[in-house]
Amino acid sequence: MCQLFANQNPANYNYVSRSVRLEGQVTSIRLEGLYWSILDDLAQSQGSSLSGFIAKLYREVTELHEAPQNFTSLLRSACLIYMDSRLADRLSYELPHKKAV
Repeated sequence: MCQLFANQNPANYNYVSRSVRLEGQVTSIRLEGLYWSILDDLAQSQGSSLSGFIAKLYREVTELHEAPQNFTSLLRSACLIYMDSRLADRLSYELPHKKAV
């Protein structure tokens, strides 16, 4: 069982830092490579560039709440929510729908 996880490409879990502009300030975000891949996909699904998506998410969060204490954690959570919704969509499409009798 652990081989599935242990044999993964190290690029998935190695940190990658990227610079983004949030509220006019350039900042660096450090995430594992796999999260960057998911964020790229998520941004595309929203019709946005990665930097545009991250900036918009930051703006929306600060408008709804306040500046997040740990924005990288928020990004990781967004990735998990996105992947969970994709899985749910896929399962609902693939599983046969039972008709009420």
